[in-house]
Amino acid sequence: MAGGLVHQVLRRKLQSQSAVPALSWFTSRKFNEDAASAGMRTAALLGAGISGFLGFATIASADEAEHGLPASSYPWPHSGILSSYDHASIRRGHQVYQQVCASCHSMSLISYRDLVGVAYTEEETKAMAAEIEVVDGPNDEGEMFTRPGKLSDRFPQPYSNEQAARFANGGAYPPDLSLITKARHNGQNYVFALLTGYHDPPAGVSIREGLHYNPYFPGGAIAMPKMLIDGAVEYEDGTPATEAQMGKDVVTFLSWAAEPEMEERKLMGFKWIFVLSLALLQAAYYRRMRWSVLKSRRLVVDVVN
Repeated sequence: MAGGLVHQVLRRKLQSQSAVPALSWFTSRKFNEDAASAGMRTAALLGAGISGFLGFATIASADEAEHGLPASSYPWPHSGILSSYDHASIRRGHQVYQQVCASCHSMSLISYRDLVGVAYTEEETKAMAAEIEVVDGPNDEGEMFTRPGKLSDRFPQPYSNEQAARFANGGAYPPDLSLITKARHNGQNYVFALLTGYHDPPAGVSIREGLHYNPYFPGGAIAMPKMLIDGAVEYEDGTPATEAQMGKDVVTFLSWAAEPEMEERKLMGFKWIFVLSLALLQAAYYRRMRWSVLKSRRLVVDVVN
């Protein structure tokens, strides 16, 4: 009996000693497998992140080459809620357009009378319009004739038709500038960046003959050469005609041309906001002092009498 009891005790001790190494081996193996799996997952996530970043960079680079470098945002004086145009800048911008841009670009939606009271007096505008010759008619004999320009005439066209414009500019068609700041994404900033963004192409970029490198233009190659050069225009008011100043003035002029009613619209909006504010105060007064008395009344119905 005692021998059997001793035999059982020794048997249990041996089983426990053999189970401990097996359990520790299984636990160690499980830990190593989990660590290896976690390392593989981390490497996979890291590889996916790097691949995504490289793919995004490639797409961004291709998009930049296709659509041009995004233009920076500039603090235009007339962009505020209650801000108005700088009319001196509009006058200087018109001078830049006349002396630099008008030889290629038209502004077919602008008449000379639009400048009256904005950048010039009526007498100055009449004298400016009289400098051009306009084909008019027919007369009583059925023939066309030329006459001096009037306030009602639009700005002259640099070319008689699109084919002539393309022939003179190597196949490129200079766009009309009447609505250019509305027709381009981020209009004012884009036009300013385009006019002042010319420089030599970087290493590895080749521009074919007749084109010029400008990173803000879609594709980076533009037919229009750099036109704004320091001192290219002599301002009437003595303002230094730097490249940035001319770019700012001509963009202000083009912004006014695309949106000449902006100042009137802002003024009308301010008036309406003021009137509606008074109406709101009056409504609040009647709601609180008049209607609340009627609304809080207690009606008692005497059904007996």
